[in-house]
Amino acid sequence: MMAVIQIMGEMDLTIEEIDAMTGPAIGRPKTATFKLADLVGLDTFLHVADNIYPLIPDDEARETFVVPDVVRQMVDKGLLGRKSGAGFYKMNKTAEGKQILTLDLETLEFREKQSAKLGEITAAKSIEDLPMRLKTLAFGKGKAGQAIWKMLSATFSYSAMRLGEICDQAADIDQAVCWGFNWDLGPFQVWDAIGFRKVTERMKTEGLTLPPWVDALYDSGAEAIYRTVDGVVQSPTAEAGVFADLPTDERIFDFDILRAENREVKRNPGASLLDLGDGVLGLEFHSKMNAIGQDTLNMVMTACTEAEKNWQALVVTNLAENFSVGANLMMLMMEAMEGNWDDINMIIRAFQTATGRLEHCGVPVVTAPAGLTLGGGCEMTMGANAVRAAAETYIGLVEFGAGVVPAGGGCLRVYQRNVDALMDKRDLQPAFRKAFETIGTAKVATSAAEAVELGFLRPGDSWSLNRDHLAADAKDLALSLAAGHYVSPVEDQAIPVMGTAGIALAESVLFNMEQGGYVSPHDTKIGMELAKILAGGVVPPGTTVTEKDMLDLEREGFMRLLGERKTLERMEHILKTGKPLRN
Repeated sequence: MMAVIQIMGEMDLTIEEIDAMTGPAIGRPKTATFKLADLVGLDTFLHVADNIYPLIPDDEARETFVVPDVVRQMVDKGLLGRKSGAGFYKMNKTAEGKQILTLDLETLEFREKQSAKLGEITAAKSIEDLPMRLKTLAFGKGKAGQAIWKMLSATFSYSAMRLGEICDQAADIDQAVCWGFNWDLGPFQVWDAIGFRKVTERMKTEGLTLPPWVDALYDSGAEAIYRTVDGVVQSPTAEAGVFADLPTDERIFDFDILRAENREVKRNPGASLLDLGDGVLGLEFHSKMNAIGQDTLNMVMTACTEAEKNWQALVVTNLAENFSVGANLMMLMMEAMEGNWDDINMIIRAFQTATGRLEHCGVPVVTAPAGLTLGGGCEMTMGANAVRAAAETYIGLVEFGAGVVPAGGGCLRVYQRNVDALMDKRDLQPAFRKAFETIGTAKVATSAAEAVELGFLRPGDSWSLNRDHLAADAKDLALSLAAGHYVSPVEDQAIPVMGTAGIALAESVLFNMEQGGYVSPHDTKIGMELAKILAGGVVPPGTTVTEKDMLDLEREGFMRLLGERKTLERMEHILKTGKPLRN
């Protein structure tokens, strides 16, 4: 942070430009630099810097820790960050809403926040692969590229010089920074990502300080800081040429290592099958944000067939930050705009078939979600015979916000689970109301425990506190089910429904909410489609329906809503802004 402030002055950059360059663009949190300073508190920031400077008389970067006068002036004025209501940024409440203001470092007065007009950053947003994005930005020729190189190279030099002084091996620094500051990659990992040799050559040319261990590594012809020997990952120590093994944990899976060991069974652009060992097959999603498209659905079907032939159990998981953000909205919206209704019908049928295939597979299927598990991701999760979720799992059916209803079995399974929880199966109203409210308000559980309360997980489903152990825990659960001769459930042919009584109940609730201004007319239209699905259609109260009946209702309701202009507006708004539109 001190180096960034120094570079900011040298290159005449703004606060907004610095934060645009030091946030998600380079694999760091949205707090970037100055939002982070505000979060920590400028007084704390000042104390840390002032504490370091006198204690490091021989540090090659000592002068970097000299605090700029403007920071002292901010502290004197009480501009301490969020704790005082203002720092580098200030939230101003107006009649129109909230407005973010930015501090003018010359006058110490606040001004309107400006957009950071950096073409390189804008262009890099389309590069999903972080190493490729870092490489593009670090070697860019524009203002952003030059600044990012200065920031990264300063970090590389300082981190390399601290090896042996504050820790034993390079991996320790990477772990500390990633765990402590929530970076996606630590400094040495970034160094490798953008090219160890190319970066080192440039740093040498520019006269940046490097320790003997880096020189020795470069002279040896090494292409990277990290290396793998006999399947064990190693990183350098401060002693030139000497490496140390990274501590290993047999309960942490690394899918890249499995691939390197030729344990990838099948692969397409959306998903892969991996041998997890002990007769367990793993299904990994790896599309952008793990959105579920046709490639993913095809691999689900392939996974179940392969598992039934050659494996004891199937585990559906991945090591990404988010399990899945749901179906590919862009694909569905484009198909609808072109009027390809037969294609949409086939896509939805394929989705329903895939989730049903997971549920009725001939071997036990365990899903292991973590992070965002939304829409279709939630439906995939619920399709399994058992779930081992990360404790921090944000799971829910959020289709209502996109102007549609769940159509991959989500309505069916949430309703089934609420019916199963009833003590008196003759009174279906509590199950209907809870399912209607959960789906109709697009509720998202903020933990695995809450997901049980909302019906996305069963009471018997479990979760892992240690995210790193999630895949191993799911594998153990799958093997225990297989050892117990688990039999997958048959399709439910007699699901009790409220029929016209449920539709009437929902209609009265939605009418009152619309009259009170709580929902829009389009919300009411979506709500009525949802009610028809959960009620089992326009049938007499007390009727029973099959799983296929409810899935048909889901698909038909989804397609009717997808043909609505206001639904397409909602989808387009979500794709552009990431936020729901109420229209």
